[in-house]
Amino acid sequence: MNAKWKLIPRILLGDKTIESRWYVSKFAPWDKIKAGDVVFFKDSGKPVTAKATVAKVLQFSKLTPKSIKIILNEYGGTGKISVGNIQTMQDFVHGKNYCILGFLESPQKVTPFDIDKTGFGNACAWLCTKSIESIKRPARFPTKSKKEFALN
Repeated sequence: MNAKWKLIPRILLGDKTIESRWYVSKFAPWDKIKAGDVVFFKDSGKPVTAKATVAKVLQFSKLTPKSIKIILNEYGGTGKISVGNIQTMQDFVHGKNYCILGFLESPQKVTPFDIDKTGFGNACAWLCTKSIESIKRPARFPTKSKKEFALN
Protein backbone atom coordinates (compact mmCIF):
# COMPACT_ATOMS: atom_id res chain seq x y z
CA MET A 1 0.00 0.00 0.00
CA ASN A 2 1.10 3.56 -0.54
CA ALA A 3 2.26 4.86 2.86
CA LYS A 4 1.41 8.46 1.85
CA TRP A 5 -2.28 7.54 1.68
CA LYS A 6 -2.23 6.28 5.31
CA LEU A 7 -4.58 3.41 4.47
CA ILE A 8 -3.41 0.99 7.16
CA PRO A 9 -4.18 3.42 10.02
CA ARG A 10 -7.58 4.03 8.39
CA ILE A 11 -8.25 0.28 8.29
CA LEU A 12 -7.27 -0.08 11.95
CA LEU A 13 -9.52 2.86 12.94
CA GLY A 14 -12.47 1.56 10.92
CA ASP A 15 -12.46 4.55 8.54
CA LYS A 16 -11.70 2.14 5.69
CA THR A 17 -13.73 -1.07 5.74
CA ILE A 18 -13.44 -2.01 2.07
CA GLU A 19 -10.19 -2.83 0.28
CA SER A 20 -10.55 -2.23 -3.46
CA ARG A 21 -8.38 -3.49 -6.27
CA TRP A 22 -8.77 -2.15 -9.81
CA TYR A 23 -7.17 -3.90 -12.79
CA VAL A 24 -7.00 -3.78 -16.57
CA SER A 25 -6.65 -7.59 -16.63
CA LYS A 26 -7.63 -10.25 -14.10
CA PHE A 27 -4.94 -10.52 -11.42
CA ALA A 28 -4.91 -11.97 -7.92
CA PRO A 29 -7.02 -11.84 -5.88
CA TRP A 30 -9.63 -12.18 -8.69
CA ASP A 31 -11.58 -15.41 -8.07
CA LYS A 32 -9.20 -16.26 -5.20
CA ILE A 33 -10.39 -14.19 -2.24
CA LYS A 34 -13.49 -15.22 -0.30
CA ALA A 35 -15.32 -14.54 2.94
CA GLY A 36 -13.39 -15.87 5.92
CA ASP A 37 -9.96 -15.27 4.38
CA VAL A 38 -7.44 -13.20 6.33
CA VAL A 39 -5.72 -10.32 4.57
CA PHE A 40 -2.40 -8.95 5.84
CA PHE A 41 -1.42 -5.37 5.05
CA LYS A 42 1.91 -3.64 4.54
CA ASP A 43 3.07 -0.34 3.15
CA SER A 44 5.45 -0.56 0.17
CA GLY A 45 8.96 -1.37 1.30
CA LYS A 46 7.86 -1.93 4.90
CA PRO A 47 6.97 -4.98 6.99
CA VAL A 48 3.44 -6.33 7.40
CA THR A 49 1.79 -4.48 10.30
CA ALA A 50 -1.94 -5.27 10.22
CA LYS A 51 -4.52 -7.87 9.30
CA ALA A 52 -8.28 -8.13 8.86
CA THR A 53 -10.81 -10.83 8.04
CA VAL A 54 -12.77 -10.70 4.79
CA ALA A 55 -16.51 -10.59 5.48
CA LYS A 56 -17.71 -10.40 1.87
CA VAL A 57 -16.31 -10.03 -1.64
CA LEU A 58 -17.82 -8.33 -4.69
CA GLN A 59 -16.30 -8.53 -8.18
CA PHE A 60 -17.18 -6.29 -11.11
CA SER A 61 -16.08 -6.77 -14.72
CA LYS A 62 -16.44 -4.95 -18.04
CA LEU A 63 -16.20 -1.62 -16.23
CA THR A 64 -17.23 1.57 -17.95
CA PRO A 65 -16.89 5.17 -16.72
CA LYS A 66 -20.56 4.96 -15.71
CA SER A 67 -20.20 1.69 -13.76
CA ILE A 68 -17.02 2.97 -12.06
CA LYS A 69 -18.93 6.06 -10.94
CA ILE A 70 -21.77 3.90 -9.59
CA ILE A 71 -19.33 1.66 -7.66
CA LEU A 72 -17.51 4.64 -6.18
CA ASN A 73 -20.72 6.44 -5.25
CA GLU A 74 -22.07 3.35 -3.49
CA TYR A 75 -18.89 2.01 -1.87
CA GLY A 76 -16.60 5.07 -1.68
CA GLY A 77 -16.20 7.50 1.18
CA THR A 78 -15.31 7.32 4.83
CA GLY A 79 -16.14 4.02 6.46
CA LYS A 80 -16.02 2.24 3.11
CA ILE A 81 -13.24 2.46 0.49
CA SER A 82 -12.18 5.69 2.26
CA VAL A 83 -11.98 7.77 -0.89
CA GLY A 84 -11.56 11.45 -0.11
CA ASN A 85 -12.50 12.74 -3.55
CA ILE A 86 -14.58 10.48 -5.78
CA GLN A 87 -13.64 12.40 -8.96
CA THR A 88 -9.93 11.94 -8.20
CA MET A 89 -10.53 8.23 -7.63
CA GLN A 90 -12.51 8.00 -10.89
CA ASP A 91 -9.54 9.51 -12.70
CA PHE A 92 -7.16 7.12 -10.90
CA VAL A 93 -9.11 3.99 -11.97
CA HIS A 94 -10.09 5.23 -15.45
CA GLY A 95 -9.50 2.52 -18.04
CA LYS A 96 -9.67 -0.34 -15.55
CA ASN A 97 -11.81 -3.31 -16.55
CA TYR A 98 -12.09 -5.17 -13.24
CA CYS A 99 -12.80 -4.21 -9.65
CA ILE A 100 -12.64 -6.35 -6.52
CA LEU A 101 -14.10 -5.14 -3.24
CA GLY A 102 -13.12 -6.96 -0.07
CA PHE A 103 -15.25 -6.01 2.93
CA LEU A 104 -13.05 -6.05 6.03
CA GLU A 105 -13.87 -6.84 9.64
CA SER A 106 -11.91 -7.29 12.87
CA PRO A 107 -8.83 -5.29 11.84
CA GLN A 108 -5.88 -5.53 14.18
CA LYS A 109 -2.20 -4.72 14.45
CA VAL A 110 0.25 -7.60 14.19
CA THR A 111 3.85 -7.96 15.27
CA PRO A 112 5.71 -6.66 12.20
CA PHE A 113 7.17 -9.24 9.84
CA ASP A 114 8.60 -9.29 6.34
CA ILE A 115 7.48 -11.55 3.53
CA ASP A 116 9.40 -13.56 0.97
CA LYS A 117 7.99 -12.76 -2.47
CA THR A 118 10.04 -15.46 -4.21
CA GLY A 119 7.92 -16.92 -6.99
CA PHE A 120 5.35 -14.11 -6.87
CA GLY A 121 7.35 -11.36 -8.61
CA ASN A 122 8.80 -8.25 -7.00
CA ALA A 123 6.09 -5.94 -8.31
CA CYS A 124 3.24 -8.21 -7.19
CA ALA A 125 0.90 -6.18 -4.99
CA TRP A 126 -1.27 -9.06 -3.79
CA LEU A 127 -0.02 -12.51 -2.78
CA CYS A 128 -2.36 -15.46 -2.30
CA THR A 129 -1.08 -18.25 -0.09
CA LYS A 130 -2.66 -21.04 1.93
CA SER A 131 -0.49 -20.15 4.93
CA ILE A 132 1.13 -16.85 5.85
CA GLU A 133 3.79 -18.90 7.62
CA SER A 134 5.02 -20.16 4.23
CA ILE A 135 6.13 -16.63 3.20
CA LYS A 136 6.72 -15.04 6.61
CA ARG A 137 10.14 -14.03 7.89
CA PRO A 138 11.17 -11.82 10.82
CA ALA A 139 11.13 -8.08 10.14
CA ARG A 140 14.50 -6.55 9.43
CA PHE A 141 15.02 -3.35 11.38
CA PRO A 142 17.85 -0.88 10.76
CA THR A 143 20.99 -1.76 12.69
CA LYS A 144 21.56 0.59 15.60
CA SER A 145 24.98 1.69 16.77
CA LYS A 146 26.12 0.94 20.32
CA LYS A 147 25.57 4.61 21.14
CA GLU A 148 21.95 4.44 20.01
CA PHE A 149 21.36 1.36 22.13
CA ALA A 150 22.75 3.21 25.14
CA LEU A 151 20.29 6.06 24.60
CA ASN A 152 17.19 3.84 24.28
